[in-house]
Parts: sequence; C-alpha cells; structure tokens
Amino acid sequence: MGKYTQESDEDSVKNELKEGYCKEACDEKPPKSVSDYLLPHILNLYASRATPQDFEIYAPHATFVDPLMCAQGVKQIKSSFYSLAKVFSESRIVEYSIEENVISPGKTEILIDNKQYYKFLGKDINMISLITLRTEDGKIVRHEDWWDKKPLSNRETVKVPLVGRVVEVAKRASMFATHALMRFGKDPSL
Repeated sequence: MGKYTQESDEDSVKNELKEGYCKEACDEKPPKSVSDYLLPHILNLYASRATPQDFEIYAPHATFVDPLMCAQGVKQIKSSFYSLAKVFSESRIVEYSIEENVISPGKTEILIDNKQYYKFLGKDINMISLITLRTEDGKIVRHEDWWDKKPLSNRETVKVPLVGRVVEVAKRASMFATHALMRFGKDPSL
C-alpha cells in the first residue's frame, strides 16, 4: 500500500507559488482588499503565465517602469510581460510581503517587497525587488519594479538631469523594440 498525505491549504498555496501560477486569479470570490485582488494576477505576470485576463487589472492609461523599459498603456505592458517567457526559461516571485496604504478614497499604494527568480541560459538569477503599484478604483495606474530596491533613474532622481533624460529615452527605445518583437501587445495564441 502506498503512503498518502493530505496537502494543507498552506502547502497547496506554496506549491502553486512554486509553480508560478495562482488559480485565485480566475476565482470569482470578492477580494478582501485591493492587494488581495491584484496579487494573483501579478504573480502570474512575473511567472510568465499571463493570460489576457491578468492584464484587466490595469487602467487603459497605466504605465509600467523598471530599470530596462518604460511601458505606456496596456498593450505595451502586455509586451513587457509576454517577453519574459521569450528571454527566461523560468521566472517567478519566490517570496514576498505586502503593505497596502490607502492614499485617499479609491486610491491605494501597494508595496510588494519580494525575491524574484529567473533562469537565463541555464544560469539561476536571484534578485530582490520592490514592486510599487498605484491604483485608482481598483485598477493599476502605475507599476514600478525597483531592482535591488533602488529608485528608478530618471531626470528627477539623478544628479544631472540630462543623464536622467538619456536614461528615459533609452528605456522608451527598449520598450519600442520589445513591443515590436512581441507583435505590438497581441495576446499569444493558445
């Protein structure tokens, strides 16, 4: 006879996170908070398992910024996350903690202190990050990913504004190239 163990809810969630997929993203239960609703979708995005529904968390005019690119609008944000699977053989958020702050009625800021794992050309890459989500009426309007928890470089955060402007232009150029390679934000066929 085989030995069977029943998986606890906590173990089940850990296994789903290890696999990089949260089926809660498709559940119809009402969320307890804005972050409870958004988090399963964010985990899917970073695990290269995004579906078109995972991008419904963004407002049409939303922006996504990380040290490599600056995406404006949902189609460019789709290109950013769909490209992860093209670059990395594996990707996921392995640990995280969340802080949710209400800024004003209908507006929140969500901070996700996390560790991300990527596999690139057979090499494991572990990175700490701070994801900042600004929301309005439950939709993300700004998504920032601060690698090593360092503020993003731009004309306001560097000592020489011209250097910051050059960084911003380089991020936009990188986004344009990615957007073109990813068929301008089209959802992949299943």
